[in-house]
Amino acid sequence: MKVSSPGRICLFGEHQDYLGLPVIAMAISLRAKIKGEKREDKQVIIHKPDLGEKESFSLDDLSYAKPRDYFKSGINVCQNEGLTFSFGFECEITSEIPIHAGTSSSSAINVSWIHFLSQMADEPTNWDQQKIGELTYTAEVTEFDEPGGMMDQYSTAMGNLIYLESEPKISIRSLNPNLGTFVLGDSCEPKDTMGILSRCRNSRLALIKKLKVKNPDLTIHTLDENADLSDLEQGERELYNNTIRNRNILRKTLPELEKREPDHELIGQLLSEHHAVLRDVLQVSTPKIEAMMDAALDAGALGGKINGSGGGGCMFVYAPDNSEKVAEAIKNVGGNPYIINSGKGTRID
Repeated sequence: MKVSSPGRICLFGEHQDYLGLPVIAMAISLRAKIKGEKREDKQVIIHKPDLGEKESFSLDDLSYAKPRDYFKSGINVCQNEGLTFSFGFECEITSEIPIHAGTSSSSAINVSWIHFLSQMADEPTNWDQQKIGELTYTAEVTEFDEPGGMMDQYSTAMGNLIYLESEPKISIRSLNPNLGTFVLGDSCEPKDTMGILSRCRNSRLALIKKLKVKNPDLTIHTLDENADLSDLEQGERELYNNTIRNRNILRKTLPELEKREPDHELIGQLLSEHHAVLRDVLQVSTPKIEAMMDAALDAGALGGKINGSGGGGCMFVYAPDNSEKVAEAIKNVGGNPYIINSGKGTRID
């Protein structure tokens, strides 16, 4: 059995989905792959040649032995859905997606894992891609009470370009614009994903709670410039206004991405506006990522932004006409470039 799933970039809504705001995300043409087969015992053996690691455990003991014990949580979630596993399996995981770099390499692996498990069960089931995304979110976030949103799991499961709303209920819409080529740049800088997510999330949740004292009807969806901000300090006001700005950038972009032939220069401009908030207000960029961004824009990219939680990892730029020149520019300042397009969702290969 062979299964693969794509990584993803967040076009619009970065650091917004865990607040309950919409996002626009694109699966990319770099994929994580699992191939494996059943064993005759109850051992689960997972080879990770990219990392030089091997993980093994028994189906008889699925208690979590470490934080983010996703291979066990995936099995537990599948069992909660009614699947049974009388035999273990041995598999190999490989990935083209940059690791720990903000492009959802972990979620791509876990989406592939849930998909793989659905076929390894005693009675295999053919869950649709959205269901696989939902179960991966449960296995990654709910099981370990982590601060992330739903974008990674649904985007890598469903593929292509999606508009995702998580409140008041989950609503996902596929978009199909003719966007063309992007260039992903890996800074190869390590990052503290959970620390950054917690800082950026908690600061805004605390801000909204503070605002509700004088604005009791305020929600994340109704933030506007007319709210009573008298209880906020200057830095808090800036954070509030730029949370609105980020939300409104996405709202402005959505109608353009609903077109088959969007305005490429406008998309690039809006990406850079989004990046400015992430860089200047949430402070999740780094000098190296800024050097990569400047080099890419000087080489003709139309715009771009940091990708993922930030503090290192990847950035990307929109370069539908000159991707090779832009990739070379990123490489020349020490980044590791990947020319990417929209990718299909999880699939059996």
